[in-house]
Amino acid sequence: MEKLSAKYINVNGSLLDLSTPCVMGILNVTPDSFYVESRMQDESHIASRIDSILNEGATIIDIGAYSSRPNADHITPREEMERLRKGLSVLRKSHPDAIVSVDTFRSDVARMCVEEYGVAIINDIAAGEMDENMFRTVAELNVPYIMMHMQGTPQNMQKEPHYDNLLKEVFLYFAKKVQQLRDLGVKDIILDPGFGFGKTVEHNYELLAHLEDFSVFELPLLVGVSRKSMIYKLLGIKPQEALNGTTVLDTICLTKGANILRVHDVHEAVETIKIVEAMRRNSILPED
Repeated sequence: MEKLSAKYINVNGSLLDLSTPCVMGILNVTPDSFYVESRMQDESHIASRIDSILNEGATIIDIGAYSSRPNADHITPREEMERLRKGLSVLRKSHPDAIVSVDTFRSDVARMCVEEYGVAIINDIAAGEMDENMFRTVAELNVPYIMMHMQGTPQNMQKEPHYDNLLKEVFLYFAKKVQQLRDLGVKDIILDPGFGFGKTVEHNYELLAHLEDFSVFELPLLVGVSRKSMIYKLLGIKPQEALNGTTVLDTICLTKGANILRVHDVHEAVETIKIVEAMRRNSILPED
């Protein structure tokens, strides 16, 4: 694989180099995340989770207050904001300099998090599809934007997802949206293929098999496969038993060009990156 130039994003005025992959630790301030152990609601549990994410070596904390699991309850913007304010208040009090992204598809929620709590990155599962003001808001806030591919909404995305040509449709989706964002002046864009969002198990593995093809966009690539159904359905296990499968998939994703691993289990992901990077330094694997 031909080596690409280093990928940088501007985070609160400083450049974050993503040419060496990093870990994004998941902080769910929700009562209904698909992975039970990741649900954090009271302040002491939130604080403990934040400490664990950072102490285990994550570069970014991704806070979310709206569960995007299949068939999740739809909550109001007000409730989402209240949950986020609670979590972000704890986070900023204990770790004011932490790099934080907010997992939301709502532009008003994103604006509140950036303007009131200094959140550095917006992570949108809907790539603007669920809020027509999101792209313009991202441009105004001038922050990095993670946009994910999803067919449908969290409430209906797993009801018989269908593609005539999965790869072609995902790539055209991103090509169109990258151009829209560039036209608005958005500088830092990160792509997330959206494993598990409007895709069957077979769709997910087809996407994984061609993950290196996303290098055509010359943009950082985030992957989130942590304990997802593409692992536990395939293996006939529960999300609580899917750590080993997660590490296997994270390793594959790193060899195919992933720059950010979004995970529940930070320590294991950090170790995975160290091992893959050691292999690259010794020319066993091609560099991205």
